[in-house]
Amino acid sequence: MLRLSLEALQIVDAIDRRGSFSAAGKELHRVPSTISYTVGKLEDDLGVQVFERNGPRVELTRAGRELLKEGRYLLKAAQDLEHRVRRVASGWETELAVGIDSMFSASAFEPDVRAFYEVAQQTRLRIVQEALSGTWEALLDRRVDLIVGAPGDGPAGGGYVSQPIGSVKWVFAVAPGHPLAAVDRPLGRTELQHHRAIVVADSARRMPPRTVGLLLGQDTLTVSSMAAKYQYQLAGLGFGFLPEQCARAAIAAGLLVEKEVEEPKPDETFYLAWRSGETGAGLDWWIKRMRRDDIFDCLCQHLPGAQTLADAQENDK
Repeated sequence: MLRLSLEALQIVDAIDRRGSFSAAGKELHRVPSTISYTVGKLEDDLGVQVFERNGPRVELTRAGRELLKEGRYLLKAAQDLEHRVRRVASGWETELAVGIDSMFSASAFEPDVRAFYEVAQQTRLRIVQEALSGTWEALLDRRVDLIVGAPGDGPAGGGYVSQPIGSVKWVFAVAPGHPLAAVDRPLGRTELQHHRAIVVADSARRMPPRTVGLLLGQDTLTVSSMAAKYQYQLAGLGFGFLPEQCARAAIAAGLLVEKEVEEPKPDETFYLAWRSGETGAGLDWWIKRMRRDDIFDCLCQHLPGAQTLADAQENDK
């Protein structure tokens, strides 16, 4: 007879992630006594100690770490099986995750989310933001089912379908008070080496993170999104490349100064992608919706500063 249950593995997983029995109970909507009883029974059945108790905080033992390492594969397999069974029965996924690169705002999807809820059959929707290589990794690791606006070519090895949806031009800019604003020649490595770069953190957990254009030993300010990068560059705390849609209105208003650089950043293509061979009514709906001709323009309208630029262009007409 099996001495392991999925419920016990789920509880061990929650305790490890949350750090205590009580926090795990809150996440799983179980009373602490149920959590303690299940762990105690699991330890008795297996004849091993799974957790070291140190007051309210607990840590996995060596045996517990091995149990959870393999147990998480079982939990993921069980979850996938549930989804497949329900998908076969109804055609609609129980849950669908749509990923978007952190350069864009999740609010760009608001009209699409509204339209989806008008037709979706009991499908829970998650909008997930990742950055750089992390956007592609989220798809391959099954953290999302579809990615919109993934930067650059996808990783080698396949397993997914992708198509370009648009490209971005980059502008190197600094605040008017930044020391580099006064330099009257194209900026090269010599000038840039001694100043702080503002970069968006790559959210990849397993794949090598992207570090574009950084110099060895250079000071960096790392932020979580393009919106944050834009704001910190406006504040004069560093330099960097910004999407043209972000930079133009700020440059026109005197909030940023465009600078010529010896090594400009090439245009970057962004992609729509999903895993090969996967189907489902919800996924099919989103793929069709995101394939429309104006989707990339809609994403770019939600870049920081883009609306100001659009207003300025409208006033010029």
